[in-house]
Amino acid sequence: MLVPVILSGGSGTRLWPLSRSSYPKQFIGVTEERTMFQLTLARLKGLPDVQSPIVVGNENHRFLLGEQLNVLGIKARAILLEPVGRNTAPAIAAAAAAAMADGADPLLLVLAADHVIADTAAFQKAVEAGVPAAESGALVTFGIVPTAPETGYGYIQVEARVDGLQAIPVTAFVEKPDLATARQYVEGGRHLWNSGMFLFRASVLLAELDKFSPAVARAAREAVGKAKADLDFLRLDKEAFSASPEDSIDYAVMEKSDKVQVVPLSAGWSDVGAWGAVWDVAAKDADGNASRGDVMLQGVKNSYVHAGHRLVAAIGLENVMIVETSDAVLVASKDSVQDVKKIVDRLKADKRPEAGLHREVFRPWGSYDSIDHADRYQVKRITVKPGHKLSVQMHHHRAEHWVVVSGTAKVLLGEKEVLLTENQSVYIPVGVVHALENPGKIPLELIEVQSGAYLGEDDIVRFEDRYGRA
Repeated sequence: MLVPVILSGGSGTRLWPLSRSSYPKQFIGVTEERTMFQLTLARLKGLPDVQSPIVVGNENHRFLLGEQLNVLGIKARAILLEPVGRNTAPAIAAAAAAAMADGADPLLLVLAADHVIADTAAFQKAVEAGVPAAESGALVTFGIVPTAPETGYGYIQVEARVDGLQAIPVTAFVEKPDLATARQYVEGGRHLWNSGMFLFRASVLLAELDKFSPAVARAAREAVGKAKADLDFLRLDKEAFSASPEDSIDYAVMEKSDKVQVVPLSAGWSDVGAWGAVWDVAAKDADGNASRGDVMLQGVKNSYVHAGHRLVAAIGLENVMIVETSDAVLVASKDSVQDVKKIVDRLKADKRPEAGLHREVFRPWGSYDSIDHADRYQVKRITVKPGHKLSVQMHHHRAEHWVVVSGTAKVLLGEKEVLLTENQSVYIPVGVVHALENPGKIPLELIEVQSGAYLGEDDIVRFEDRYGRA
């Protein structure tokens, strides 16, 4: 029995402005229309005896996780919500403890939700090659056969030149090298990129953690044992999980155990850690340009242009990255894209919303897009999914006017309910309890005009909410 464990807690700040903390890269179609999370799950189809996945993610992304699984029609074995980030070792340990909670002891295939793998067949063959070793008690990792002297990855060292598709003993894990050392690694044929993908039996992983990082194993077992169910999610106990050391799985166990083996993988892998990596894996034209969206290029070479909401034209440029979203535009030289994180850090320091939020914000009931605002008003386009309902709420500082564009709205206004259809509207005064519901079969689209002295999202007093929000 093979249980995938999908790690989906990252924030992907180096792919700003497309990826943001509230809607990170794993939930976005970075390389194609399907999201990276969806592509990760899709490449599992066809593996022998593969079961429903265990997903580990940030509790702030819980409804994104649920929606992504619903789109694929997948029912997760468990969706574990981390109350705080503690790196990969506690996350994987919690998944192992959850996998064994019903008495089972499956093989766990641990994958990041935000990697690109171009050759699914080669990936699946590598997984199958690692199964016998994992069944025999090995901790199997997957090492990427290097295609260049990359200094941004850690390396896995083996005894002899890599040849063939089988699990082989690991002699050392090596930190990110300088360029000269990386060239030696590639030429010597005894080093592989550390991919961060693993295959092992749940009990073996926990036993090795008990030996080398007992605090991690202890915290994971306690966090799962005291976890509380919340709709389709399992909230790990905050106090127990927070007590775990903040360690990577490499540092906690893989670099210390004598049970580690590696399967060489050559499948067009990338962790898509920066915009340069997106350009690397994208299809390119004769001038070496990759683009998505409504893009016009003239005299441009070896560049990447992403147009999300309007026409983007570029002229006479070389080796640049241009990324346009509804509220921000990034222009960077290809050699400087690693510094995008510095821009995000400045946005956070200035408390600017662009650091974490897109203009369009997703909620469990649908989404809203803030299309205009000034000191005392804000205009939003709201979409409510069929059968969904916003919380019963009121505001102390703002009034709202709703105009239905399409679909049907059931509106609670004080003690009465009204049904609105296309081109009809309703006014909600300050302090009046209200709710919005879509009773129909198609999405409800409406325009909301807010007016008042304070229009912040924290001016919401919730009385009832079907999604368990405070």
